[in-house]
Amino acid sequence: MTDAEYDVIVIGAGPAGENAAAYAIAGSDRTAALVERELFGGECSYWACIPSKALLRPGAVLGLGEAMAGVRASGPQVAEVLARRDGFVHDRDDSSQVEWARTAGVEPVRGAGRLVGERLVEVDTGDGVRLLRARHAVVVATGTAATIPDIPGVREALPWTSRDATNLTIVPRRVAIIGGGVVACETATWLAELGAQEVTLLVRGDRLLPRSESFASELVLRGLRERASVEVRFHTEPVLVSRRDPEDTGVGRLHGGPVTLVLDDGELEVDELVVATGRTPATSNLGLDAVGLPAGYLDVDDQLTVRAVPGEWLYAVGDVNHRVALTHMGKYQARVCGDVIAARAESRPLDGTRFTASADHQQVPQVVYTAPELASVGITEHQARTAGYAVDTVELEIAVAGSALSRDDFHGRAKLVIDTAADRLLGATFVGPDMGEQLHAATIAVVGRVPLDTLWHAVPAFPAVSEFWLRLLEAWREKTI
Repeated sequence: MTDAEYDVIVIGAGPAGENAAAYAIAGSDRTAALVERELFGGECSYWACIPSKALLRPGAVLGLGEAMAGVRASGPQVAEVLARRDGFVHDRDDSSQVEWARTAGVEPVRGAGRLVGERLVEVDTGDGVRLLRARHAVVVATGTAATIPDIPGVREALPWTSRDATNLTIVPRRVAIIGGGVVACETATWLAELGAQEVTLLVRGDRLLPRSESFASELVLRGLRERASVEVRFHTEPVLVSRRDPEDTGVGRLHGGPVTLVLDDGELEVDELVVATGRTPATSNLGLDAVGLPAGYLDVDDQLTVRAVPGEWLYAVGDVNHRVALTHMGKYQARVCGDVIAARAESRPLDGTRFTASADHQQVPQVVYTAPELASVGITEHQARTAGYAVDTVELEIAVAGSALSRDDFHGRAKLVIDTAADRLLGATFVGPDMGEQLHAATIAVVGRVPLDTLWHAVPAFPAVSEFWLRLLEAWREKTI
């Protein structure tokens, strides 16, 4: 016998899970349960997007002050920065998120959920086990966890993961970061801004952010290396790690004594080690075998339905489906998923684009909050050529009246990737101060397949930084007349 029955059960109460539950029952008398084993609000709210940007923004503001004649800027006050961060994550108290769920008509269920059969979810609440049944759908939104690399001694050294780095309670004097992706670059940025004296990035490959345009990687690298405290080493990975007196002291605290990393060219001693080497799907204890699935990522179609499970009742949204590991894209998928579940529950046809997730195919916007910021959408020139498009590009320095007025040391670069056969944008990459605020126009152009001739009539306001769009179009005009 089941303990309760709902129309929809969502396992994982991060932003993707919350949106899936809310959209699936919106405007109806359907019921939903939201199952979460940790904190309602998920990784983004407490350990990723929110705290990391709270740590990064003070440095960006300080940089702007230092770049303006007539403005005196002082260094960040670490205690106040950390207190502001704690305010944004509510000191990891999820009561407001639980209240939101109830207000939205979603029942929060705290415990570890796992699949035990078709439309059946077992929840270990700590005080007992509940068996829940879904009438229409079960949605998996359990996300991912930090990957610990298979380097001898790393696990025993109890390194920091992204959770520790975003929730740090002390700024280590000497830090090594293994990785060269977004987490590694952003972590190095805020550690340097908060006063770490030695920050060493150990990058296995030959450049940072390898999925970005090469010029963007170079500008981010230059920005990091301009900081006296940051060193970036390429083609480097520890072969052995050891730590004096390792101890699990809690999230964001030093996990013991100094850490020694044995490298090909010697040894490096640091006060803390951060591993930023990717993510692993959080599905190992989800009971996937009960529905005939192997552990790992869940493969879904464009309605976010899990392909290998018959009956169109199991869905997966967010990082766990391995389409795009970004909070805003997980929420986007969840909105589509919720609408699909609602339509199927009401026997309505899945007509119209709102029932198909398409933006996570080559139309993804992303901002890397380094100094300078890297903002991109769509695909790179290399990806476009590999895919067989007829490709041309325009690329230039961002130098307009608005950028000069915004700060005295403005340096930036922009690139458009153009499908010449269709006269539209395939991708755009902008690097410079606050470029994330410039990205949405490019996203609309890419997703809306706006012809370049039409963009001529989208006139940027003067004197705004966005006038660089006009310069890009003028550069394209010069190439085509």
